[in-house]
Amino acid sequence: MRAICLFDIDGTLLSTGGAGQRAMEQALGLVFGITKITGEILAAGRTDRAITSDLFAQHGLVPTDAEWERFQTVYFDQLTSMLASLNGLVLPGVSQLLRALSQRDDVALGLLTGNFREGASRKLKHYGLDHYFAFGGYGDFHRDRDDVARTAWDAAVESLGEPPLTAARQGGRLFVIGDTPADVRCARAIGAQAVAVATGIYSHETLAETAPDQLYQNFQDPQPLIDSICR
Repeated sequence: MRAICLFDIDGTLLSTGGAGQRAMEQALGLVFGITKITGEILAAGRTDRAITSDLFAQHGLVPTDAEWERFQTVYFDQLTSMLASLNGLVLPGVSQLLRALSQRDDVALGLLTGNFREGASRKLKHYGLDHYFAFGGYGDFHRDRDDVARTAWDAAVESLGEPPLTAARQGGRLFVIGDTPADVRCARAIGAQAVAVATGIYSHETLAETAPDQLYQNFQDPQPLIDSICR
């Protein structure tokens, strides 16, 4: 039976050093003339659609379709610049984890991320991880991460077929791997095993309160997770 692994990006696979937030702030300034961001908006575990919608509302913006398209274009350009200028990194053990899983015929790797699809692509390409993932769910259209999980499921079905995906879920071999309570919650939304890792802003203790199926301090030693996936 094939195992299906759906990975979050920020705080789970890598840290960009705040590139996404900085790029959004720059795009707000360049497109809408917003030079000072007021208030704070939680980003961890949320979708880019939710984050930008809240930013727009907080600053009294109701963008037209053309302005929204321009904002995204500027954001992606700024993201590329920020990724190059900030000190981000692939988190410890992640390269070994993805390499080991990708070499197996009985494991399929996908994404379940709140990033815009293009933003996810640019982040993964910058850190040399993009070639590991053939499908995924992204944060372009949904505010709720549970809905992103459902789109990731649909993408996996399209890529792999319904029978093997359903068999993986029924056999406990559908995994969502992330660093926030929202990742644990959205795993439940699609009947997946929730794997939480405390490499983002949430502590091991906070994540434990969400009762994930597996909980790791980090993936510096990836073998325990590899063994649980490839049992």
